[in-house]
Amino acid sequence: MIRQSWAVLLLVASLAACARENNSSAAAPAANTVATAAAGAGSPAGLAALATATPGTSAQGPGDLAAAAATQQEGSDTGTSTDSGDTQLERIAALPAEGQLPAVKWVAGTQYKVIAPAEPTNVEPGKVEVLEFFWFGCPHCYALDAAVESWRKNKADYIQFTRVPVTWAEVHRAHARLFYTLVALGKEDELHTKVFDTIHQERDPLYVPGNPPATAHVQSEFAKENGISEADFTKAYNSFAVLTNLQEADDLGRRYRIDAVPTFTIAGKYLTDMSLAGGLGS
Repeated sequence: MIRQSWAVLLLVASLAACARENNSSAAAPAANTVATAAAGAGSPAGLAALATATPGTSAQGPGDLAAAAATQQEGSDTGTSTDSGDTQLERIAALPAEGQLPAVKWVAGTQYKVIAPAEPTNVEPGKVEVLEFFWFGCPHCYALDAAVESWRKNKADYIQFTRVPVTWAEVHRAHARLFYTLVALGKEDELHTKVFDTIHQERDPLYVPGNPPATAHVQSEFAKENGISEADFTKAYNSFAVLTNLQEADDLGRRYRIDAVPTFTIAGKYLTDMSLAGGLGS
């Protein structure tokens, strides 16, 4: 009964947190945006403009679902923004032409932001890194996921796509730990969508507020229901690799100043979400 109540809170609070845009019914056309933008850029460093915005959170209280979502308007991990929109536009305006995407249908400061200075990426020469910052509890991330999956399976070989879960508060970190546990077990491709479905369709948040051991238990039960033994799940869940990935995800979120999900970064140079890109179908 308690978990059912929290599931309802998850849905209500997350919908409120994602109220900036609510065009999830247009998710299918978004898959075309990445390929079109990459081609329009004239180079592998194309703009993967296919995201929906969900205001970020700086929740520092008990970390429950309602509190996390209720504070999502507060900004990034510090709870305040250190880089105003005006400052970002000033940075863009100061960039030489070669620092911006060719003017096809995207304009710096309008459909995307230029990251200045650019962030280093973790890909081999000739590859382009595309990162998706997401949260399993975000309904807009869920609405977009099918389009992202379709694009991921058909993307160009030079694009290296990586999902990065946000770690703003306890609930985000709990879901991030589940994500990286599935990665460690080689089950990400198989169960990524299943986690989304469990949370948003089955109304099971896979999280117990303020109780990490109980959260680990319900996530282990999810794993067992999907063919993973409790021993294997627990070993991966507590592994150094998972804890390292959580730290790296936290670092990436801070470096890119991620305060909304889903958000995409491209080649360490460009950042977009749906509020910038103009909608899921643009």
